[in-house]
Amino acid sequence: MGQHPAVLEAMKEAVDQYGAGAGGSRNIGGTNHYHVSLEKELSALHGKDDALLFTSGYTANDGALSVIAGRMEGCVVFSDALNHASIIDGLRHSGAQKRIFRHNDTAHLEELLAAADPDAPKLIVAESVYSMNGDIAPLAEIADIAKRHGAMTFLDEVHAVGMYGPQGAGIAAREGLADRFTVIMGTLAKGFGTNGGYIAGPAEVIEAVRMFSRSFIFTTAMPPAVAAAALAAVRHLRSSEAERERLWANAQLMHRLLKERRIPFISDLTHIVSVLVRNEALCKRMSTALLERHGIYVQAINSPSVRAGGEILRVAPGAVHSTSEVEMFVKALDQVWEELGGPARTPKCGRAMRSTGLGKGGARHVDLA
Repeated sequence: MGQHPAVLEAMKEAVDQYGAGAGGSRNIGGTNHYHVSLEKELSALHGKDDALLFTSGYTANDGALSVIAGRMEGCVVFSDALNHASIIDGLRHSGAQKRIFRHNDTAHLEELLAAADPDAPKLIVAESVYSMNGDIAPLAEIADIAKRHGAMTFLDEVHAVGMYGPQGAGIAAREGLADRFTVIMGTLAKGFGTNGGYIAGPAEVIEAVRMFSRSFIFTTAMPPAVAAAALAAVRHLRSSEAERERLWANAQLMHRLLKERRIPFISDLTHIVSVLVRNEALCKRMSTALLERHGIYVQAINSPSVRAGGEILRVAPGAVHSTSEVEMFVKALDQVWEELGGPARTPKCGRAMRSTGLGKGGARHVDLA
């Protein structure tokens, strides 16, 4: 969407009218009508009372969680082991007690909740699509557990908004569960192709974050031109399914071609394709070879983003990629795999390795105090 004509035109018009920057924080002269319109659009997208913009997805998680968990006295937070660094930092800044449940392990989540003080406020935090292995959280089970234990829920949908669900509202909306998650957090920098982050939720929660979040209050607002571009992107993807259809067609094509060549990858549930290399030096060499020999940039993901021994080449086919480009990439990867001695290939009948690698023992929920 960052290249879409409607998005670029909206940005250019806003630059001509308002200039390059916001001129202040949201509370001191920096709020523009584009910010307000975008927040209304995002709250409507997720079916929530209100929404609040941040300058990035990172500051949205950090700023929102530090307030939501931090201002409920005695709150206990239950967080998935593979949650993003911004979630970890937000929870650390909240000062709340936290319990880490094994990745996507709802039995462990239930066990931890059952052991907690029944009178304590509780918050469950998860992602819908996990960024390093591309798998999806068991949202219905999490929502059911939250209801049984009277817990609030906070769902990070940064790798889903714009790309999944009706109108691009994400995985929770796709599963008909959006109303069962208290707060939905998203980004404008991935599927929507611009910049910034946001939360959407009940009016009283959004107002509390607006009043107390340091990452919202003490920073210059998103430039109006960026808000205008994001607004155009959100509106376009709410009315168009073409981009989501192309994205998923390209993802399925890549899944199939990798399976045909028996190249191991973690999950075929989403567009995030994590090719398992399991060796830091080899992962870097493969990334370099793909760029230097084939002109294809693929990021090598090593520790601390993933655990040692879980190194991956992380690929995400997009809606603008052609079929021939996807085919060219897999062919190039196959050649590099053979030339550099990649790990053992999967059996001929093998599927994507959904339960191996990063999903097992790959907890990144570590506080670096």
